Amino acid sequence: MSNSTLIHKILFATDFSDPSENARKYACELANRTGAELHLLHVVVPLAVPAMGAPSVGYIEDTEGIAASVKQSESDLEKLLDPAWRSAHRVVSAVVVGTPVFEILKYAKDHHINMIVMGTYGRTGLTHLLMGSVAENVVRKAHCPVLTVHQPKHSL
Repeated sequence: MSNSTLIHKILFATDFSDPSENARKYACELANRTGAELHLLHVVVPLAVPAMGAPSVGYIEDTEGIAASVKQSESDLEKLLDPAWRSAHRVVSAVVVGTPVFEILKYAKDHHINMIVMGTYGRTGLTHLLMGSVAENVVRKAHCPVLTVHQPKHSL
């Protein structure tokens, strides 16, 4: 196996959901086995609120709400890993604001990520059609392999 095919940087993209928690275990195990640097990423989706309380006037970004979400997400990322595990591995944490698919792909490219690990809800049918899938779009557009981890319906 040539050095160019080894995994040096793993991106774990999380929304702090149960499927993400399951995927975190895989990301940590892969980082542990490969010695790769583990990047933890959370994307805060900016919400717009009606301006002056009237939707017909337009919408504005809730900058205070976004700032609070970023701060909370940074704190949550710090608590995501066991401190002993974190201190024994190379870990980078980042919180960005934007559209999840775009921001995950941009981060992966900008940081030369070799593999992306993320959870998936496994939605099907109308729910999938209406909501789409961040994981599915990342898989389709990523420059590197993507491991999607589905939340099991029951434990083994």
